[in-house]
Amino acid sequence: MKKYTQLYNTIKDMILSGELTVGDKIPSVRKACKIYDVSMTTVQNAYFDLCADGYIIAHEKSGYFVSEITKSQSKEELFAEDDGIEFDLTGGTADEESFDFTLWQRYIKSALRQTDRLLSYSQAKGEYDLRCAVSQYIKEKRNVIAGPDRIIIGAGVQPLLQILCILLSGKNSVSFPDSSFVQGMGIFSAYGFDVHTRDKDADIIYVSPSHMTRWGDVMPIKRRLELVAYSREHNSLVIEDDYENEFLYNVKPTPSLFALGRGNVIYMGSFSAMLLPGIRISFMVLTRELVKEYDKKSYLFAQTASKTEQIALCNYIRDGHIKSQIRKIRRLYTAKTKKFAELLKKEIPFAKIEIGENTLQIILICKFSKDISVFEKFGLKVFVEKYENGEIVLVISPSAIANSELNIIAKKIKMSIV
Repeated sequence: MKKYTQLYNTIKDMILSGELTVGDKIPSVRKACKIYDVSMTTVQNAYFDLCADGYIIAHEKSGYFVSEITKSQSKEELFAEDDGIEFDLTGGTADEESFDFTLWQRYIKSALRQTDRLLSYSQAKGEYDLRCAVSQYIKEKRNVIAGPDRIIIGAGVQPLLQILCILLSGKNSVSFPDSSFVQGMGIFSAYGFDVHTRDKDADIIYVSPSHMTRWGDVMPIKRRLELVAYSREHNSLVIEDDYENEFLYNVKPTPSLFALGRGNVIYMGSFSAMLLPGIRISFMVLTRELVKEYDKKSYLFAQTASKTEQIALCNYIRDGHIKSQIRKIRRLYTAKTKKFAELLKKEIPFAKIEIGENTLQIILICKFSKDISVFEKFGLKVFVEKYENGEIVLVISPSAIANSELNIIAKKIKMSIV
């Protein structure tokens, strides 16, 4: 066994056994060399791997500390903290089989070895090489043509919307498709905007064309053209959140609003759905006018996404893995959704069951006379779209559920309803 592996295992065991607890400082590289009688390279390699695997975290100019995510928990312990929920059918988590963790860890470890680069903060707009990679990616994928100077990286869509709220000081009102866009509506409201739903006369129109509603409805090309033309005529700005576009299988490919527009569309995208919810890297493409405004106010902004993850993602995209990952999750999630829909039809033949246009959601409509807390009693977390007049509408996403458990969950839903 290599010396750095031995050192890795020694510190890992001390953390897992509780000898080292959350927040404890790990010996510096120089001190560890003396304690364990090994070279500096050996210690650095061991520490890189411990960081990559989440056991320790590096704080600039302070050293290494035991991470907050090191407590090993069983599946049962995790669910015990979530009010007895055993199966999440809301689409908030991912299937473990959907992502190659070993491959991603290699890219993270490679990024962590760029020590000189990690000694400084990330650029406010995000790492330049990642912005170049994103620029090429969205050009090929969605015909969104914009240079890296117009792209802003952020740790999720929410921080990017906060930046927009600062830049759009001349706008007063914003409209969302419906009230399900809770986080976006909350951010604009907090910044003093008048928030509406389905108001075409608002200064800003926020749309998610590939996921217009909880049901996964997709905006048709005719409506896209009408929206772009209307917004241009009325000098309104469109925010296009291209959420879940990668999963469209049941509908014909539709162009982005950005590609159809003439400078009045802000394009937003995220890599979380394609990779993992825990990898929080999103981006937006500003209009040319807003880039100028951003540059004037750049001193107000700081990058929120992990610099290490940005470096890793850049190389992950450049090496072509993002394309193969999209193909993989398309096959996995669409097949799973279709399989689960068939199981539900078999178990609950009296219910109306349909698959959403984006192939990720199942809409289940049936008679229901119980309290909706019954789903939690069966360990299920579901999204209730509507419950009135003795009828319930459920929006179900089986993406996080293992194929081997689909049949069990279908029976649980039946028992909850009947």
